[in-house]
Amino acid sequence: MGEVPKVSSSLVLLLLLLCVVSLLSCAANAQLTPDFYARTCPRLKFTVRDAMRQAVQREPRMAASILRLFFHDCFVNGCDGSILLDDTATFTGEQNAFPNRNSVRGFEVIDAIKARVEAACAATVSCADVLALAARDGVELVGGPSWRVALGRRDARTASQAQANSDLPSPFANLSTLISMFAAKGLNARDMTVLSGAHTLGFAQCSLFRTRIHNETNIDPSFAASRRLTCPLSGGDSNLAALDATPNRFDNSYYRKLVARRGLLHSDQELFNGGSQDGLVRTYSFNMAAFAGDFAAAMVKMGNISPLTGTAGEIRTTCGAVN
Repeated sequence: MGEVPKVSSSLVLLLLLLCVVSLLSCAANAQLTPDFYARTCPRLKFTVRDAMRQAVQREPRMAASILRLFFHDCFVNGCDGSILLDDTATFTGEQNAFPNRNSVRGFEVIDAIKARVEAACAATVSCADVLALAARDGVELVGGPSWRVALGRRDARTASQAQANSDLPSPFANLSTLISMFAAKGLNARDMTVLSGAHTLGFAQCSLFRTRIHNETNIDPSFAASRRLTCPLSGGDSNLAALDATPNRFDNSYYRKLVARRGLLHSDQELFNGGSQDGLVRTYSFNMAAFAGDFAAAMVKMGNISPLTGTAGEIRTTCGAVN
């Protein structure tokens, strides 16, 4: 056998160091961290929160709108800011998919926050991360829980109207469909039930609950009658009704309404209709702390759906268009 060549100890040390650096780099690119911008944009969280405080003060409903934007972003190819991309003559995004058309709102708030962030830390913070922080801050500002938002997402250069149409849960879905659609995103039935509690905030259009209040039987008669006043059998499609009794306050009244058969959407009442989630709905209906804690944990989990990291995607200068 030939002589084995000698390798200097300094070379071995250098190779080991390069391996460690490579592994650390891969790890940093593969996962999000709450401190991602600690050095590159140290006042990011304060900037976003201040802007959201102003937005919610102007219009309390905006907390629900931004939370919904984040949900609809994460459920379509992950939390990548794709829902923020505007349609153009040569590009079709997600905003006009059926679940989003004339429904998702708050884009101007995210644009305004992004402009502030760009002024402080140019080309550093993704729109996807701005949206994730704004959703958390909106919830907290209207009385909901807080959670540590992991950061480091990058922005998609593409969007998919087809995926938005197929992946976003319908207000007409039954329980088994809801469970399977959330499972496809790595979220279990408990996550689905607690994230549906986001409907403690906001409003829905008549076209989305007309069939329920006029045709369904698992509904409190007086509640149905009151909703019919502004949502007739025909016309008034865009008339709004609150999803629960306190639409601008994060509380557990949504679940109390479900127990009383006063869920506004068919998909809402499916959570309490003799199925597997009835017990959890009852728990949340009288235990606000359990709801708040589980909601915060599920939001962290949802925020980790397929983020773009490392060198994937880009950091958009403005959220409505690719660079």
